[in-house]
Amino acid sequence: MSILNVLLRPDQLLIAVDTWAEDALTQRPSTGAKLLLIPQHNLVLASRGSAQFFLKIYELCLQASFRADFTMEQVMAELGLVMDHLWPNYLQAAAEAGMARDILHSELVLGGWSPKSGRMMATAYAKDAGGGPARVRPLEGGVASPGEPLRGRPDSFELKAVLEAGRLQVAYLNESVGRTVAGGRLLVAVLRMGQATITDIGEL
Repeated sequence: MSILNVLLRPDQLLIAVDTWAEDALTQRPSTGAKLLLIPQHNLVLASRGSAQFFLKIYELCLQASFRADFTMEQVMAELGLVMDHLWPNYLQAAAEAGMARDILHSELVLGGWSPKSGRMMATAYAKDAGGGPARVRPLEGGVASPGEPLRGRPDSFELKAVLEAGRLQVAYLNESVGRTVAGGRLLVAVLRMGQATITDIGEL
């Protein structure tokens, strides 16, 4: 399940994720990296859903980042198609591992500084086992997943407010599913032009 929150304005991008994960071999609680940087281009890729799928997408983005003609706009335009191309193989591997098809999904956000546009940009992508092409949505002010427990709350870049929002989401997810599916610590990536920081802001 996990949480994935994004706040976006022209000069700053904030992405928050939890660290709850389960060991694929033992099903014991563990911690997972749900956001990763492409630092030379001041970009971040974050995920909610399949860790294996996320890591494969990150690997491909990282490889692309070494190209002389790399631009974030080009990667953003291609990423949905790449997800569609890789998804059938992921579904097959998950089926062979005995994973229930209806729980397979991936939500990704790619964002960072665009030298071409002179501002922060971010795009959200979603894919699930129901079929159909990846859903691609350029972001304006941000997005929260899950959004239900945050309805009516004002957006805030203040880390105290970001942590409070994360705690509401974790409580909502775990109660709705009936077991722990989100939690751990809240990691926050903050990107500005020429700068990226990742901070552990507290227990969820």
